[in-house]
Amino acid sequence: MSTQTDLQYVSNREGEPVAVIVPIDLWHEIESARETAYLLQSDAMKRRLLDAKERSEGISIEEAREKLGI
Repeated sequence: MSTQTDLQYVSNREGEPVAVIVPIDLWHEIESARETAYLLQSDAMKRRLLDAKERSEGISIEEAREKLGI
């Protein structure tokens, strides 16, 4: 994970911070956390995510593509 020193602050003419430039890896982490938090607001999605997390069996990407016809 990135550290705070990896952030770059953008200031206006008065020297007030108005924006932050975030390393892309950190941005992906933030977006992922936001998406997960959004999904967990729904009880149904929370159950689905927890079920998927516990699942140990699955199918290969090739089998999934074949089933989807792509």
